[in-house]
Formats: sequence, structure tokens, C-alpha cells
Amino acid sequence: MRALPCLLLLSATSLAAQQPDSNTPSQPVRQLNLQPALKPPVADTGIFSPVPLPPPSPIRSADGAPGAGYWQQRADYTIKATLDTAAKRLTGTEQIRYTNHSPDSLRFVWLQLDQNLFRPGSTGSLLNAAESRFGGAGFAGGFDIGSLTQTLPTPVAAASTRRRSKGADSIRPLPPMPLKYRVDDTMMYVDLAQPLAPGATAVLDLAYGFNIPEHGADRMGRDGSLYELAQWYPRMAVYDDVHGWNTDQYLGQGEFYLEYGDIDYEVTVPAGFLVAGSGLLQNPEQVLTPTQRARLATAAKSDSTVAIVSADELATGAARPRREGTLTWRFRAERVRDVAWAASPDYRWDASSWEGTLAQAFYRDAAKDTWEDAAKMSRYSILEYSTKWFRYPYPQITAVEGPVSGMEYPMVAMEAPADDKAELYNVVTHEIGHMWYPMIVGSDERRYAWMDEGFNTFINTFSEQDYWNRDDTDTRRNEIRFVTGLDQGPTAQPILTPANRYRTNDNLGSLAYVKPSIVLLALRSKVLGAEVFDTAFREYTRRWAFRHPQPADFFRTMEEVSGRDLSWFWRGFFLTTAALDQTVESVKPARDGTALVTIRSLGAAVMPVELELGFADGTGQTVKLPVEIWYNGNRYVYRVPPGRTVVSARVNPDGLFPDVNTANDGWTAPTGTTP
Repeated sequence: MRALPCLLLLSATSLAAQQPDSNTPSQPVRQLNLQPALKPPVADTGIFSPVPLPPPSPIRSADGAPGAGYWQQRADYTIKATLDTAAKRLTGTEQIRYTNHSPDSLRFVWLQLDQNLFRPGSTGSLLNAAESRFGGAGFAGGFDIGSLTQTLPTPVAAASTRRRSKGADSIRPLPPMPLKYRVDDTMMYVDLAQPLAPGATAVLDLAYGFNIPEHGADRMGRDGSLYELAQWYPRMAVYDDVHGWNTDQYLGQGEFYLEYGDIDYEVTVPAGFLVAGSGLLQNPEQVLTPTQRARLATAAKSDSTVAIVSADELATGAARPRREGTLTWRFRAERVRDVAWAASPDYRWDASSWEGTLAQAFYRDAAKDTWEDAAKMSRYSILEYSTKWFRYPYPQITAVEGPVSGMEYPMVAMEAPADDKAELYNVVTHEIGHMWYPMIVGSDERRYAWMDEGFNTFINTFSEQDYWNRDDTDTRRNEIRFVTGLDQGPTAQPILTPANRYRTNDNLGSLAYVKPSIVLLALRSKVLGAEVFDTAFREYTRRWAFRHPQPADFFRTMEEVSGRDLSWFWRGFFLTTAALDQTVESVKPARDGTALVTIRSLGAAVMPVELELGFADGTGQTVKLPVEIWYNGNRYVYRVPPGRTVVSARVNPDGLFPDVNTANDGWTAPTGTTP
């Protein structure tokens, strides 16, 4: 260390000796190029480099939790609707009480008009054919807005509105103000009558109607006399701290992003219909028979299924208080982001409960062979997810059978008839799993479908195995092959691709559902361990219950609770389509009697290594190596202690890493040779 200044001095002296003496006459001097060529700067862009997350703020903390300054808007609704089964049309009125918790004054608001997907010429109808799963119905659909007004606060003590009435002061209320609005495909821009200040509430009243599509993009619709009504009222768009107004169009494939609030709604239907909906029924005395009310009270305390309405009662007419005219069903749902309902004159109704939560099933007699177990399946799903992840906060869950193959809304899970009970359970537990993601954890499904479908598919794996007490390892291997094949194909896209931009339906299945599930399963079992992962995942759910998380909030929470830098994991499996391909390159003896096993990572993605070794004496050993072995490059040499002859070596021995090529995972000593 002391020699360094001398070296610098010598270098400086040598340079000085080459310069002309300032006292000598000027003479031509050959100019020396003393500046070496500079290398371009090297950026940290490797798989282990930090993921460029948005900077933390008082709203969203560096640890992934909501900050002290976190805010979100609130939307409460009162809705009155009538179902006209002859015209196949729904008409209604709606009052929205929209509370501005943001720090911004809002001069306008945006509403979602999802039924406009079924309007001829909608963007979604141009992208998805009418007969496709997410296509429009190809008929005269869409919302008809009859009126839109805003009720302004009555000015207190305003001289112009004060009048004497029966000896008491009173304030003449201001008349509702008609509002100007602009419909843009499935979104509606509304100019407010006056700016909505922080902390204030705007009261909007709408009258609307729409023709009910038969095939509502597989999210609602009708089948004969059965109706499944969803996206059935104009809903407030989300205004948040990340994007401001979220105005992405509803194109059929991407789902929804909504505000929380309380929703009171009533639906008037033919008297012979049974209605199942989000929330709690508020007027059972008007719409249920005394026998049905007594059975419901029994079911609310029963672990076993109780028939509330039987097939015989439907046949005899005893299932309804009356069959002529109409009946109005009233429901209230608290702390929800949406409501939906289904109605049919042919519904059987079963119910049981789990710790005070009512688990219900509504189905037609033709589906009884599988659906007679649906209430039991619903109850088990609530138990499963409540005990593993987060306690179910709502008073009931209802599975409804109908034409929709599988769709979820708060407290309502829509499923089609199934060929067998295993198929039905897979759909029931999936749709009920959505009560957690995104109904409790209110993520943006339209941008980040994986935070909804992927997280749900992940928790479904445990529910399906537990309910049937079976081993689904082969199913997981098949899912890995499906995902890795697509990632290497011409339509490959990363998980973070917005749902509306998926190039194929296979990409939807992979990027939204299967890939997030299999990589989270690998993170749980191969990287963090079940206890650490589950603690972190539960903490994410708890932190963001009834809030609006972003991907960075999930990434940061998982790292903060686990204590691990997982940049390599998010980069490899969420931000890119990087391939994981581990292989045993060679096994060679060393002079000291050890065996050198060279492992290579051929793809851009990395993972820890599980190395299964087989020895000449018939024994074996599995060595687990951390992901950090790849810090210094894509080769790593593991030294087997002396005294053991390696005859085989294999990475990924159980096939549960998302490895693109399992054919190169193993090495076997050639016959008659000793490595």
C-alpha cells in the first residue's frame, strides 16, 4: 500500500521527461495520445439486478404496506330494478353516493357501462366474435341512460332560500341538476355540477335500462327462464393514487376494478321466481314461506346440508308464497365492490353453515346429480380459505347454477352444470376462492389479472387436494409443461401483460392462471419454505384487505416478511419470459478422491438447485443448493466428498421446477466406467 504513491510519482516524472522544456526554443513535438480508449459503461442488468419498482411514498410504503397517507375512494349505491321476462329487459334507478377521500378536487367522474360491450360496433365485439367465450351477444344491447342528475347540498342559512313555514325556519332544497355526460364505448365521462372537494360526497341519480344478452361474455346471461344478472348497473370507475381515473375499456376478457362501499338493492321479478344474490336478504317475510324461513334458521346452525326448497315443492307450487304478479326481493351488501344476482322459477335451494357463515346452492333439478353436493362444496371452500389465508368476512356464500361456465361476484359464485362432482368442485372452489382475490383484496383485474386469477389458482391447488384427499403432483407437472411450452413459443408474453392484450386464449390460461400459480408454488416449496411463504402471503392478504394493491406492494411485502431479496424471481418469472433450464453438464473425478459435479444454468432465469446423486453402493443423496450459487456465472461445481462413487446425478428430480427441458436434467455414468 505504501508503494502506490511512489509509483504514481514515477509515472508523473516519466511523463514530465517527455514534455519540451519551457525555456528552450520552440520545436516540433510529436503529440502522444495518452488517453486510452474508454469502455462503455456497464449497467447492472443481470438476473440478480434490482427490479425497478415505483419509489415508495407516504401512500405506499417501502415495506409493501399501505402508508400512513394511504387513501381510496368510496362508492355506496341504492338500486331499484325490475326484470321484464317477456321483453328480456331490465330497467332500474340508481343512486350513487361517491365520497372523495383523495387530496384532489374532482371536476368530473367516470363510470363503467359494461353492458355497452353488447352494443353493436363496440370495441369488444370487434375483437371477440359473438360466439366466442368473451364475445358480445351480437344484438341490440347496451345501457340506455334515461336521466342523470346530481343533488347538491342545500346551502345552510342562504338568504335566497330561507323561508318561513308554520313558524319555523326551513331551507328549500335545491332541485337536482341535470348533468352533461359523454359515452365512450364502455366508459362514461360525467361533468359534475360543482367540483367535488376532498372529503365531500357527490350524490348522483340515474335511470337506465338494457336488453339482457343471452350470452353475456360468459359473465352473465340467460337460459330459458333462468337469469344471471351481473354488470347490471352503471358502476363508478376507480380513481387511485397510481393512475388517477382508471378508464381502460371493458373488452370482455379483462375483468373489473371497483371501489368498496355498501350496496342496498331491490329486484322486482315474477312472483314464481326465487332470487339468489350478493348480501343478506332483508325482507324474507315477504318473499319466503314460513317453512322456508324455519329451514334457513336451521341451516344457519348446521354443518350438514338442509333443503330449503325441494323439487317436490317446486312441482306443487308450495315453494312460493304466491305465483301471480310480482315480488320484490331486497338485499343489503356491506363493504363490497359489486353485487350480482340470479333468478329462476326452477331453482332448488340447499344450505348449511360454517361458524355462522351460510353456505348456499341454487340449482335446477336437471343438474341435481352433481349439484346436490354444491352447498357442501361451498361450505368446505369457505372453511379451507378462512383457516389457511384470511377469515371470510361476509355473512353468506351462494353458488348458483346456470349458463355461465364460471364467474364470481361478492358472495355469489356462478357455475354451469358439470359432468361429475370432481369437475364441479374445481369450479365451485375456484369461483369461491375469488372471494379472497379480488373481492377482499381489491386488485386491478383489468391490468393485473394474475393478482386475481393467479393467486386464486394457487390457493385452489390446496383446496382441491384437501377436499379429495389426493396427490395432484402429475397435474402440476402437466401445468409446467403447458407454461414452459408457451413461453418458448411465438406468442410468448410475460405475466405482467394486461389481460386485454393477451394474444391467445392459451396466453390467458397461462399468464393469468397457471404460470403465476406454478411459480408461486415453486417459491413456496423450493425457495422460502411453506412456513415463511404462508406467513408472507397471509400478511399481504391482511394488509391489503378491502384496499387496492399494486404489483410492487405484493413484491415488497413478500420480500419484507420473508427477509429475502427476490428480484431474480420477479424478473425471471413475472417481468420477462426468461427460461429456466438447469442441467448436469458433467461428473468427473478429482485427484483428491472427490467427484466434481458441474451444474449449468442454460437459460436466463435462475432457481435454487436440487441435485439428486446416486452412488455405486445403491444409496442416494439429495443436495439443496441456494440460488446464490449463480452469482458468479452460469456454471457451478459441486464437490462430492471422497469415498463415494457417483453413478448418476439429476437436477429437478421431482419435476416441479418450471424447467423448460427436463430431458437434459440427468447424467448417468457410461456402462463399465467409473467417473
